[in-house]
This record gives sequence, structure tokens and C-alpha cells, in this order.
Amino acid sequence: MSFRDFIKQMEERGEVLHVMDEVSPEFEVSAVMQSFSYNNAPIISFDNIRGYSGVKIVGNVCGTRRRLCMALGVSEEKLYDKIIEAVNKPMEPSITEDSPAKEVVEEPRLSKIPILRHFERDAGPYITSAVVSARSPDGRIENVSVHRLLVLSDNRLAIRLVPRHLFKLWSMAKEAGKDLDVAIAIGVHPAVLLAAASSPPLGVSEFGVANRLLNGNLKLVRCERVDAYAPADAEIILEARISRNELVPEGPFVDITGTYDAQRDQPVVEVVKVMRREKYFYHALLPGSPEHKLLMGLPREAAIYEAVSKVVPRVKAVNLTMGGCGWLHAVISIEKQVEGDSKNALLAAFAAHPSLKHAIVVDSDINIFNPEEVEWAIATRFQADEDLIVIRGARGSTLDPSANMETGLTTKVGLDATRPLKYPEERFERARIPISERILKIIEGLKRDKNQ
Repeated sequence: MSFRDFIKQMEERGEVLHVMDEVSPEFEVSAVMQSFSYNNAPIISFDNIRGYSGVKIVGNVCGTRRRLCMALGVSEEKLYDKIIEAVNKPMEPSITEDSPAKEVVEEPRLSKIPILRHFERDAGPYITSAVVSARSPDGRIENVSVHRLLVLSDNRLAIRLVPRHLFKLWSMAKEAGKDLDVAIAIGVHPAVLLAAASSPPLGVSEFGVANRLLNGNLKLVRCERVDAYAPADAEIILEARISRNELVPEGPFVDITGTYDAQRDQPVVEVVKVMRREKYFYHALLPGSPEHKLLMGLPREAAIYEAVSKVVPRVKAVNLTMGGCGWLHAVISIEKQVEGDSKNALLAAFAAHPSLKHAIVVDSDINIFNPEEVEWAIATRFQADEDLIVIRGARGSTLDPSANMETGLTTKVGLDATRPLKYPEERFERARIPISERILKIIEGLKRDKNQ
């Protein structure tokens, strides 16, 4: 259940593209990744990194829903159920003394790790796939989350903390007059990344969520110089402390929207020890890529699915769209029974995912992963004076460059693009052409000839 086990599994399925030419971690790796950054793109393994012998950089690992489903061992139809079960019924992982990351134990020299500089105005090299785990000063609360980390020197980083659970633990440590011990794991199984991107209540460890996703197969190793745990099969583990007092400017950094996030004063992280595999894989996550959007968005899709399921008879699917940055726009397909179901669905979606800015509810005959079908539903089933919800002054996302960057306040819009029940159903029926088996074979043959 390791990162490299998953890469090997994907290799056997023909999902991995190898780059044998020499490339630099400064801009060159990210340029190649961006050129392949689209739906159904392969995993990219960079096997010849300038200045880093014996190290591979691997990107776009979680870049498709299909691969994430394979990582969890479920069909796409069962994906939300798997995530919801894991969040609601976490399973405490086992602790082991052994870890492949202990093959090399050394003093911190972050310059020895091929950390990418992704975009031209980035403040410096950024670690973007790091799973950060920490415990409260009394040891009762554990949190695991994904954070961007700006390299300041060989043993210092700046971490972006938003006012959520890790920020809470840091504040608790600060009040106790302590720095916050953390473990920073790079190169972990996709299930661990998905769990770290989920938002269970404070007090529920995301490691428990990950262990449920992995059917009880997650093992943790305790750090030696800090009070924190990390996945035992990680490629790299940094033992570190978040300073209770020292802040530095962090950013600019390109986040999920593909635009530069604002520069802010953020806490300094002191790395005190490095554990790693001898020939490790460095997981490079390109900001704003489908991998970034899916890892952040899928747990929120599951949360929206669960919340909307409580207010309408049946939810067919949820899509935090790529065009909406995998974060700000949702399309939700439901089976509407009575007028008002779709409005309740919109309100439930906004409550389940507070960063959501625009939401569209459509009928179950609409493929929500096809933008043309969604637009068609808006064109033919939506009337603004009856079907539009506008919520002003709501908390949104500070990642949205059009929102108030300090407060996150935004205006939210919900569109009910479902068929009005007051009119006959056939009025909104999409016309279809009957196709016999004979004609279907002719069409398939023509398509094959065209693609040859």
C-alpha cells in the first residue's frame, strides 16, 4: 500500500510515460507536466533529473478519476460511498517500528531533494504533495492535511496555514508556549492524500480515514525527534517543528485556480531530521493541474453528495468541474420529485462545501461531465426570475481572485436547471433517433476508419 506499489501497478496497466531526457526541477519538469495536464493524461516519470542521481520525479499520479478509483479498489459508482464510509467510520491504523524511509537517516539538506519551482513568479521551490501530520499538545487530537511548503533554506520552510484544523493545533501549541511538532510525508499512497484532503470533524484523525480507505492496511511510524506520526511506506519523511513565533512572507504561489495567490506572513517550519528511501520517488504535484483539482475536489464532491442526499430523494452524481478549478463550481444531478427539491439541493451543496461559488442542479438525464449537456439544460430548462438563487456576502474561498482576499466574502449563485414540473415532460424531452444493431455497426466501422 505504498506510493511506489501504486506506480508499479499503473506501470503494468500502461498508465506511465517515462521521460528519459535530462530535465531540471526548475521550470522544466513543470513545463512537461503542464503539457500533459489534461483528462486521461498518463502518469509521468522523470528518470533523469539534472543534479540528482538515482532519484525519480513522478507527476500526474492522481490525475484521473479512473486512477483514483483503481487506487481505492472501487468502481466510479461506488467512489462516494467509499469516501463517505471512511470519513464516518475511521479505523485506527497500526504502528510499526519498521519503515522503508529509514533506509537513509540524515541531517536536513533540502537542496538535496529535487523540489520543483513550478511557475515563473513563484517565490521559490515549493513542496506541493506533502501530507503534514500533527497532534495537539495533550496528544488527544491528531490532524493530517496537505499544505504547500516554500523552501527558505536547507532546513527551513514556510507553510501556508488557513484557519482550519492544523491552524487550530498550531494555535493551541502557541498558547502552551511550544512549537508544534509535525511530520511531513512526501510520496504516499493516493488514499492517504485523499484522506488528508477530506474534512472530518476536529478530533477525527485523517489517518483513520485513510486506513478505512485502505481496508485496514495503513501502517504508521513514530518520528524519533518530534511527537508525530507518518505513513511508514512514505518515500520521504521530514521531522519538523512549526515555529510558534517566527513568520516570514510566503508567496506568490500558483494555487488551484491557476492564478497567483496573495503573499502573506506565514509560520516558519524548522526541519530537524530527514528519513528517506535510498532511491526515492519524489511526488511532484503541479498546482492547478487535474491532479490538484481531483485530490482537493473529490472529498468535497462526496460531502456534497451526502448532504444533498439528505434533502432530495436521489442524487445521481456530483461534479466539481475542471473549468471551475475543481473547487468553485459544482454540477449536481438529481431526480426531482416535487418543485423545491432542486432549491434545497443547492442550499445543501453550499452548506456542505463553503468554498463553493456557483452551483447548478440538473435532471438525471443530463451528463454532468459533459459541459455541452449542462449548458443545454440551462438554455432549455432555466428561467432566471424563477430559478436563480443569489446569496450575497457569504464566506467563500480566498483562492478566488475575484473574492475579498482578506475575508473570503463572495456572492454565491445557484441555478435550478431542472425541468419545471408544471409543464408536460415531453416539452423538455431530447429528441432521439432509433438506431438498429446494423446501423450501429456501420457507425462503429466508420469511426474506426476515421481514427486509423
